[in-house]
Amino acid sequence: MVLTLLAATLLALYLCYLMAAPFLPSLVWGLAFAVVANPLHCRIERRIQNRSVAAALTVVLVAVVIVGPVALIGQQVFQQVAGGVQSLNAGLSSGGWRETVLRNPALGPVFQWVESYVDIEARLKDAGAAVAERMSSWVTGSVWAMAQFFITFFLLFYFLRDRRAVLNALRSLVPLSRAETDEVFQDVEDSIYATIYGSLTVALIQGALGGLMFWWLGLPAPLVWGVVMAALAIIPILGAFIVWIPAALFLLAGGYWVKALILSLWGAIVIGLIDNILYPVLVGSRLRLHTVPVFIAVVGGVIVFGTSGVIVGPIILAVTIALVDIWKRRTAAYSTAEEAIGENLTARLTGREAKPAGPVTL
Repeated sequence: MVLTLLAATLLALYLCYLMAAPFLPSLVWGLAFAVVANPLHCRIERRIQNRSVAAALTVVLVAVVIVGPVALIGQQVFQQVAGGVQSLNAGLSSGGWRETVLRNPALGPVFQWVESYVDIEARLKDAGAAVAERMSSWVTGSVWAMAQFFITFFLLFYFLRDRRAVLNALRSLVPLSRAETDEVFQDVEDSIYATIYGSLTVALIQGALGGLMFWWLGLPAPLVWGVVMAALAIIPILGAFIVWIPAALFLLAGGYWVKALILSLWGAIVIGLIDNILYPVLVGSRLRLHTVPVFIAVVGGVIVFGTSGVIVGPIILAVTIALVDIWKRRTAAYSTAEEAIGENLTARLTGREAKPAGPVTL
């Protein structure tokens, strides 16, 4: 009977997972926005004294702050990418780009050497076709993306309004003590806070600074490269330098050494140091982890869970570390209890005074 109940429970949990899996991005981002927006929501709730109205106002404010810029930037990026693909195809069709590169004293020899091993023109055509195909898939998936947006803010409303009931329900399901459960919840909150306020905010600022300098120097598609720099800046070890260093070398090879110097100084000093200055200010002491596990958590999370892995990966890492710490404390407490019992037994057998074992929580 017990095995039947266990099998039915596992089957039900698996089916629930299958139903919830398509909505994982919305669940993750809804939870992340709820954690970040909770202080604002609490202030609004204290003034209005109505949970539903306060949650609705908070959702509207978060949506205005997020959806507006994302929609505007997405439209501009799409236009710049489409224009870049058209320019690439036109340049490849005319064939003039090859003569221009060969006439360059710095790029010409390198181009000839690379061309002896790789068909550059064919690779560029394949890249343009791949980008065009990818753009069409983005357009096709835009309906589902919009649905995910609405679901995210729908969940955000209930996460904010019913946050106490949600936390109490989770506490009742977690097989830990109240203090241990609160510790795990705090680690999850710190992980989300560090990811949103620290990694994502700093990455967006780095991407904006890089894109602004690309625009000022007259480099093509500055908004696209700004978005790419922001995406790379999220990942530890990698960063915006993967974009601006080749761009500086491109300017240097073209004879624009002043622009190359400006871009290099801007990238190394402004973009490079902004992470070291802003991240400690925004995150404080909430999350202090080594670069390697954070890198694995972010990259592995993105590979396994998609874009929501930026949040899910660090959360899984933080929860794992918290659970390991709980196990270590429980094991240490159990060992201390065993030692105390052994000492008391020896004292009784030998007639020596026994040491008090003291309270032990397992």
